[in-house]
Amino acid sequence: MSLLEIILVAISLSMDAFAVSIMLGLSTKKLALKEILAPGLFFGFFQALMPLIGYFAGIYFVDKIQTIAHWLAFALLVLIGGKMIKESLSKSNVEGEEDKNSFQFLRLLGLAIATSIDALAIGITFAFLKVNVALAATITGLITFAISTCGLKLGHIFGIKFKSKAEFIGGCVLIILGVKILTEHLFFNGGAA
Repeated sequence: MSLLEIILVAISLSMDAFAVSIMLGLSTKKLALKEILAPGLFFGFFQALMPLIGYFAGIYFVDKIQTIAHWLAFALLVLIGGKMIKESLSKSNVEGEEDKNSFQFLRLLGLAIATSIDALAIGITFAFLKVNVALAATITGLITFAISTCGLKLGHIFGIKFKSKAEFIGGCVLIILGVKILTEHLFFNGGAA
């Protein structure tokens, strides 16, 4: 997996955190520096941690399922991407609610874990694709931090307008990468189905 592909995966993974950050931005009239940085730190940390956990779980199983690894990577990317697209088209996804407790520790922790579950699955695919997981996790964490911080500010300024579009685009990118992995294995590496 190239550096550009890692960056695209990182951007795609950060779209859930971006969407939640927009919602958090809607929840307050004034944003202090702590409120701007906290979601990005939570989301960035967990988006970096989960691929590492997934990677090491995948390493344990990679020898056992090497012959179907490309199919598994394809299936995971398509499922995650499809889920993101479905959520982006959901009517409930468009409605925002104000919440004065949005920036409490336990709430941010729960949101960070929930938005990083996809990164766990991606980490498993990294094991099959022999990706430099430290680099991928670092890039994912930094990109998620930056995008979440921007999402919070955008949500505060512009509202819910960008949320579903960002999730939709992120889902499409993951599906395209899944198809690329499968296509490369089946047609360019002499692999057998």
